[in-house]
Amino acid sequence: MKELPNPTFSLSPEASGLAGLATLPRGSLCPDDSAANEKSPRAIAPAGLQVSWAQHLDEVRQAQRLRYRVFALEMGARLPEKLPGHDVDLFDDYCEHLLVRDELSQEVIGTYRVLTPAQAERVGSTYSDLEFDLTRLRMLRSRMVELGRSCVHPDHRHGGVILALWGALMQFMVRNQLDTMMGCASIPLQHQGVGGGHAAASIWRKLKNTHLAPIEFQVHPRLALPVDSLCNDMDVEPPALIKGYLRLGAKVLGPPAWDPEFNSADLPMMMRVADLPARYRKHFSIQQA
Repeated sequence: MKELPNPTFSLSPEASGLAGLATLPRGSLCPDDSAANEKSPRAIAPAGLQVSWAQHLDEVRQAQRLRYRVFALEMGARLPEKLPGHDVDLFDDYCEHLLVRDELSQEVIGTYRVLTPAQAERVGSTYSDLEFDLTRLRMLRSRMVELGRSCVHPDHRHGGVILALWGALMQFMVRNQLDTMMGCASIPLQHQGVGGGHAAASIWRKLKNTHLAPIEFQVHPRLALPVDSLCNDMDVEPPALIKGYLRLGAKVLGPPAWDPEFNSADLPMMMRVADLPARYRKHFSIQQA
């Protein structure tokens, strides 16, 4: 297998010892990796799933093919044709790629990519910086990771895959003394049968009243979805991933940006480890600070 090009792993100090985080037998805990970190927590893998961090370009390509299937073929995103059948952008070489596989088929069925503070500094920004003015988050950046390109295969959209991803992400955060996760959470412009961005405007109206971050963390879109000119009283639910983030204590940082290429409205969201509810702390084996 072809090794990943620099700077992906050799220049990611936060990922030291994490590239092979977990290959989990059915229903078991992570194997003991005390050689990497004696105090590292263990992540629970739901039955039939394996969780790992990509170590080779071949594995990143598997994640990129899944992303293409979901974003381009399912959601209608207009992706640059850097590699046919793959979703590839300039941030991929700087990110750590988290994979969930079906244990029997070994197919990648879920993925996240994680941009660490060190790698964000090397590439010069985060992906979210392209969509939002993140000036108010500057004091958080040294311990903040960006989560992105999250997707799950349509045949496996059940809670187990998402919990497997989140368990590994939380372990990553705790082991590396990082405390903040942020990123863009997408709402398709055609959502629950409602088109034209009206669903996204309605979801934003609800969430700004219930889950808006304090003013010192609020950010502004560079290309705003024109929420004031859209119907904002539709009876629609947020996408499942956004609802999951909110259950984990996440906050919305401001109004959505419009992403024409991905045919979506993107909500800026932030989740801090300290805000994780007690039941999830227990599930992910995170000690109370």
